[in-house]
Amino acid sequence: MSQATPAPTRGYSATKEQLQTRLRRIEGQVRGIQNMVEEDRYCIDVLTQISAIQAALDKVALGLLDGHVGHCMHEGAAEGRSDEMTAEMMAAVGRLMKRG
Repeated sequence: MSQATPAPTRGYSATKEQLQTRLRRIEGQVRGIQNMVEEDRYCIDVLTQISAIQAALDKVALGLLDGHVGHCMHEGAAEGRSDEMTAEMMAAVGRLMKRG
């Protein structure tokens, strides 16, 4: 008989429900853009909605980064992995900043 291992605590664990709600809203916005294209809506209107989705995703990403710094990096520093964690986070920030 084995015990189930508990899910690891992540930087976003405390706000997971809020994060999932925000992601479902973004998912709905993407579906809305699909409908706009299907309906041959004006290009600028579609682009405006894409911009809104990008802003919403950026907000999610910043929240995740904040949680990562406050929780994961704090734990990593306590374990002596500060340099490794910093490099990992900066690589993630670099990927987020590369667009277009």
